[in-house]
Amino acid sequence: MISPTDARTLDANAEALGVPVAELMDNAGAALDKFLEDRFPGSKAVFVCGPGNNGGDGFAAALRRNPDKTKVSLLKKPSSIHSDIARERYSLLECPIEAYAGPASFEGYDVIVDCALGTGISGEVRDPYLQFIIDANSSGITIVSADVPSGFGTSNCIKPKATVTFHDSKDGMTQENSGEIVIADIGIPEDAFRKVGPGDMLRYPIPARDSHKGQNGRLMIIGGGPYFGAPSMSAMSALRMGADSVRVFTPESSYHEVAGASPVLMVTKLPGSHLDYESLELLLEESKKFDAVLIGPGLGTDEVSIKTAMAFIRTCEVPMVIDADAISAAKDIRMKTQCVLTPHRGEFARLSDGRSPEEVATDMNAVILKKGAEDVITDGSKTRINVTGTPAMTGAGTGDVLAGSVAALLSKSMSAFDAACVGAYICGKAGEYAFEKRSYGLIATDVIDGISEVLCKELRP
Repeated sequence: MISPTDARTLDANAEALGVPVAELMDNAGAALDKFLEDRFPGSKAVFVCGPGNNGGDGFAAALRRNPDKTKVSLLKKPSSIHSDIARERYSLLECPIEAYAGPASFEGYDVIVDCALGTGISGEVRDPYLQFIIDANSSGITIVSADVPSGFGTSNCIKPKATVTFHDSKDGMTQENSGEIVIADIGIPEDAFRKVGPGDMLRYPIPARDSHKGQNGRLMIIGGGPYFGAPSMSAMSALRMGADSVRVFTPESSYHEVAGASPVLMVTKLPGSHLDYESLELLLEESKKFDAVLIGPGLGTDEVSIKTAMAFIRTCEVPMVIDADAISAAKDIRMKTQCVLTPHRGEFARLSDGRSPEEVATDMNAVILKKGAEDVITDGSKTRINVTGTPAMTGAGTGDVLAGSVAALLSKSMSAFDAACVGAYICGKAGEYAFEKRSYGLIATDVIDGISEVLCKELRP
């Protein structure tokens, strides 16, 4: 099963892979027409269509049918049809077309084809869709829905005999609420899901217009001591990714350098020259004030630091990203909260003991983002590949940038799997934009600067 966002993502990724939305719509129409002809040969069908792509699928199906046995009933004016592709299919129709007229629109027809509302609905259904749903359900005429029953997921929903759903069934669909579920292949390439693509930018959590400070991600970063650049870059990356607030908790030995890296950074001084048990209780208590935690950047390999990190990871109940030296501290721990680990090849070899990324993810109850020329992202049950990026991104600090980006998205209430996928995609694209300006001389801070460019160019409303 896939979610409505998954469905939109697949469409956009398919288009990026060279499969036009027009082709997908025509394939959906062909699948819907074939089902009608196979199940109800010779029947007269009225397509009740909305102005969105669900209506466009209906137009594409109606185009293939005998015009004498087909009618299109519009729930909105033709001028409100959303896309050029749907408008073109509408303009080619040869069957009768009318404005929806209630139960009278069904008279003389054997099948109502529900193409009113697709997967993008939010909130309760309103007229004219609500009245159509009421009319159709009480008509006694066979109903076939396109993709999902109109009103699906709300208290007012079409009750079809069958639903022809495209590519895969949608989350929550059952025989009780959707009738017979027929899955139709409409030509979405496997790589549209297997590879993270521009359509995945639809998953980015755009802030609500009335949101205020702190509602769009509060991130805690635990790192530094031997090194100060890593936690600084992770924090700047997280802020560029859109986290509202980022606070770095770092030992006294790196405090001044981290605090001086930028005036926008908030920094809390921990005692000593490296992370140790003295800070554990404070960090666990402070973590409750944040939406996510990133632990590891610049932490070092001191034995006490690793054991303290291990104790924190075992106890923390806030979603986490575990990076760099903290990855070794997480070995053999089964996570009790959402968690992403971001190992490079060497770190993964030490973590995995020969197991596959899927096996490690399953055993740890975590998401593994294995960095490489092709990033592998898996939660054990599903695996995706990210291919954005450039060989110029092998320099120091780019992993810290990625960790901060993923942690920021996790703090913005994305799932661990989606945060890993989208964070990897955005950082890779940021590196590609930086490469255009800096070539092989790009450095990690160039990637941070590129994050804004990716958000500006690729976020979809």
